[in-house]
Amino acid sequence: MAERRLGNRLKEIRTAQGLTQTDLAARVGVSRKTINTVENLVFVPSTILALALAKTLGTTVEALFYLIAED
Repeated sequence: MAERRLGNRLKEIRTAQGLTQTDLAARVGVSRKTINTVENLVFVPSTILALALAKTLGTTVEALFYLIAED
């Protein structure tokens, strides 16, 4: 079975809305570093954070996050 990891469109959606990492972090109550590590696939967000990010950006969790299958 292929290994799976979580990808995201966080930076794409955030920048399209004119938000900085600091702006988004303040809106969801986390640090800028947390946003950076999620965007760069270093940190997989909790379900609560994923839901908060999606709600804040006016999208769904499914539109924001996706699975990457690796062989």
